[in-house]
Amino acid sequence: MKFFHTADWHLGKLVQNVYMTEDQRHVLGEFVKAIEEEKPDAVIIAGDLYDRGVPPTEAVNLLDEVLETIVLKLNTPVLAIAGNHDSPSRLHFGSKIMKSNGYHMVGQISKQLEPVVLKDKHGEVHFHLIPYADPSVIRYVFEDEEVKSHNDAMKKITDEISAKMNKNARHVFVGHAFVTPTGEKEDNTSDSERPLSIGGAEHVSSIHFNKFHYTALGHLHQAHFVSNESIQYAGSPLKYSISEEKHKKGFFIVEMDEEGKVTLEKRLLTPARDVRTVEAKMDELLKHSTNEDYVFVRLLDETPVLMPMEKVRSVYPNAMHVERVIQTPISKDGEASEKVARTKMDDLSLFKAFYQEVKGTALSEETEEIFLEVLQELLQKDSEQSAQKVAVTTNRAAKGV
Repeated sequence: MKFFHTADWHLGKLVQNVYMTEDQRHVLGEFVKAIEEEKPDAVIIAGDLYDRGVPPTEAVNLLDEVLETIVLKLNTPVLAIAGNHDSPSRLHFGSKIMKSNGYHMVGQISKQLEPVVLKDKHGEVHFHLIPYADPSVIRYVFEDEEVKSHNDAMKKITDEISAKMNKNARHVFVGHAFVTPTGEKEDNTSDSERPLSIGGAEHVSSIHFNKFHYTALGHLHQAHFVSNESIQYAGSPLKYSISEEKHKKGFFIVEMDEEGKVTLEKRLLTPARDVRTVEAKMDELLKHSTNEDYVFVRLLDETPVLMPMEKVRSVYPNAMHVERVIQTPISKDGEASEKVARTKMDDLSLFKAFYQEVKGTALSEETEEIFLEVLQELLQKDSEQSAQKVAVTTNRAAKGV
């Protein structure tokens, strides 16, 4: 059996106040063309079809167009799940009706865990579609108070599937989670993907997927395997932040033999516009050829530049961000620190750099103490206002307002 594995479309994505819908339409057009050429038996979308629970109309229309083409015009089944960015109920609505036409969407987890069964000349392949769900939801659905973390939740689900698994069939798990070899903490390679859990309890062990012949994952935007090549992240089809600049975007073509062994081909997608960094002094940058890419510009000028974005966009009309790289003051041991971008600096370091630039001298200890006192007061005030808002919302909910 041959199927495509893709994930994290994030339709309706807004990057630096720019909607990526047309860029998404472009790469999904390439994806559909590949389906026409390769004629897979199915297409897997492992979560985050949309970028938010209530997506813009253009994003809804784009998904409708793409699914209509794949499912109805090309007669290719689509097996999809909700991710942490999706609204489970919105995606799940009408799933029974759409199932008869070949669109298998699971937005909400259920205790039944019935697989989607497809057949090829070697027999049945069972696709287990498991949407993203908070551990509290899994604890409630399966009535198991021992489920506390994402890892506990995944173990519970895979154990339930394993207990009913048809030993004569081949099995594919489709999920949306942060999977690491043994559930250890790892950093995300993209700052455009929000954490699944605050406090670092979001990681899931790959050991839970040893029961399956292939595991198609979504959530992490960089394509890679975990522990072995049968547990794969397809990655997102587009770069959604400058942190993804080095990612190779595309999807997997997976072929499964009669024993369930898989071979994979990574098929790259070519974006209409790349997302990349441009680093230069303004005079040098203005000599570049006009380019439509989404660029993040790092200016190397030692002095401030007047109206930098306006000048940059005369060459790069789709420039998303401009920052000036500054040299930090000489450290106490006499060695200069590395160049630091303003966006990577904490509040105190940013103020020190600003003070040095404006005043021409280093920040005194007395001024630093005053700044920290004022900053603390502002943070405290902001915290109190946030607490008041939460209290008001809670009271209204309790009163049924």
